Amino acid sequence: MENRVVATQLENNKNFIKSKLGNSGDITFRDFYIPMFGEKKAFVVYIDGLIGSPEIEDVLLRPLMSRKNEYINPEDSNALDLLISKGIISKSVDKSKDLEKLLDSLLSGDTIVFIDTMDQGMIISTRVFQMRSIAEPINEASLRGPKDSFIENIRSNTSLIRRRIRDYDLRFDAIKIGKRTKTDVVLAYIDTLVNKEILKEVNERLSRIEIDAVLDSAYIEEMIEESSYTMFPQIEITERPDKACASILEGKIVIIVDNSPVTLILPTVFWQFFQAAEDYYERFQVATFMRWLRVIALFLSMTLSSIYVMLVSFHQEMLPTPLALKIAASREGVPFPSIMEAFFMEFMFELMREAGLRMPKPVGQAVGIVGALVVGEAAVTAGLVGPLLVIFVAGSAISSFAIPAYNTSYSLRLTRFFILFCTGMFGILGFLGSGIFITLHLVSLKSFGVQFLGPLDPFIARGKKDMLFKAPLWSMKGRSSIFKPQDSNRQAKDGNKPEP
Repeated sequence: MENRVVATQLENNKNFIKSKLGNSGDITFRDFYIPMFGEKKAFVVYIDGLIGSPEIEDVLLRPLMSRKNEYINPEDSNALDLLISKGIISKSVDKSKDLEKLLDSLLSGDTIVFIDTMDQGMIISTRVFQMRSIAEPINEASLRGPKDSFIENIRSNTSLIRRRIRDYDLRFDAIKIGKRTKTDVVLAYIDTLVNKEILKEVNERLSRIEIDAVLDSAYIEEMIEESSYTMFPQIEITERPDKACASILEGKIVIIVDNSPVTLILPTVFWQFFQAAEDYYERFQVATFMRWLRVIALFLSMTLSSIYVMLVSFHQEMLPTPLALKIAASREGVPFPSIMEAFFMEFMFELMREAGLRMPKPVGQAVGIVGALVVGEAAVTAGLVGPLLVIFVAGSAISSFAIPAYNTSYSLRLTRFFILFCTGMFGILGFLGSGIFITLHLVSLKSFGVQFLGPLDPFIARGKKDMLFKAPLWSMKGRSSIFKPQDSNRQAKDGNKPEP
């Protein structure tokens, strides 16, 4: 858009707006006169649906059109400032000569006022959006802890964080991304905690984004992550304000995107995907047990089908004789090799899971449960697969649901097929080789300069208290040094251990 300044002739400004925005039905112009300004002619322009009609009438039109106000000489150098202070009662008023800035505010839901012979336009805050109410998290439900979640309104989301963190150093840096959408993006962090080098890197990556539209935080995630071709996410996502606040208090950065209920947390390490918000509201013994349960679920999710193929096709000697005979008897008459059985069943289970997600909720649940039972039973009865394989595949599918981060569970589902293929080709060598390859790949990943497998690689002792183990809260005196926060102390050095 060419940089134009406000003209002193009203019609010129009106024609400019119409030439840029066209004859859209939701753009409303309203002409009126201002008695306190010597009957100067003016007009307001706003977008119907983005503003509240009572706001326009009560804070703008009625005060300006009243004849009871004190007269202001429009020739005075500060006439516009006097008009704002005496005739407009809006909570926020700004003025600008830049038509581009005025149009951007108009498209964001503000009301713009132009007055004849004045070379500046006024921006009146009248934003009122239709939005859903704050409800319980859908994808990160917990039995204990706060029950609110982020919504699609960026101001509501920043207020949820501000309510929890009343620190003078809490910052919300706002930028706009998207040539056409001009989406509001906010970086939330604590200025005296965050690593300045990481903050600078995040700002640089965001400033390099040149794209037409940003419709969700996923657009930002894909544009700023370190490695684009890996299937493992390097940025944690959450819809829980308490989880976002906990990350900010650790010295991390939270990115909030307007029109998206999902925020981004960075930098991120691999172990965060196995930590649920509920871990910090339960006793540390329970939280530690649940974390190890999730790690076991991770291993089973990726390897159960591969273990079946490896034992049945390559290494029957590893099985006890009675079990080997039972498996051989159950597979009698199955016309396909075990690798084809496993791929067939894994594919069918993934297909039913995806169909259940895309269908209406009541129907989708029925399809997922009944479909799995019917297909599994029918496949065994028809002699296409062995009954033991159905147990292994079902166990693998159930294990993937135990991972708190659903975007990580998608990665595990893809990894499962890779390990299964390698095992089907080379037996135990393929099984171990694929595992080593995935581990080396994870070691090579970074998230904004932070090692993805830290604090295990590199080894940092302080970070171990909140990794696979959840230490008592009173014993976690310092923040993990892997993120290099400015202040490493979380609580008093002598601790808060309860004593009789």
